[in-house]
Amino acid sequence: MAELTRKEFYELANQCRERALELALFDQSRVNRQQCRQFNLWLARLKTYDQLAAGVQDISAARPITRYDLMAATVVLWLLSMFLLREQVSVGGNRILAFGMWGLVILLYFLPESLYATTVELLEAKVLRVVETLEALLISQEMDVTEAVFFKIKENLNTARRELRQQIHLAHNR
Repeated sequence: MAELTRKEFYELANQCRERALELALFDQSRVNRQQCRQFNLWLARLKTYDQLAAGVQDISAARPITRYDLMAATVVLWLLSMFLLREQVSVGGNRILAFGMWGLVILLYFLPESLYATTVELLEAKVLRVVETLEALLISQEMDVTEAVFFKIKENLNTARRELRQQIHLAHNR
């Protein structure tokens, strides 16, 4: 575990603001692979700090699985089963398997991505939890920052919180 310095704490608050503003640019109900991967790297770094361990330990990593990944895996599974089972299954069985698999692909297309992956909205909720953890640490005076730095960090965290809450609220009002 690493010790969180005042400089790193200031940079984390600034990163929260930047991340909140960046996430607002994407469709809330869709999965963005790049944002998920960036969040996972950032979360891994956050979990290395002693002071943040309690607040961010239970935040799970983002799942960057898109709808088309899931559908492609289903089609590959279907093709494999058709080649491996064509001798064991009758012609009627192959037709049932084919129509069933295409029905599954169509079902997966209409299944909400939030059931099997991390959408941008869920990423925003995870970042909001990080913001709240950082603010709790700031309020506890554990970081021993100067008054000017305190208010700048507080401003960055408030900006991030407002943006994240607004985006989450807008996503629910559609």
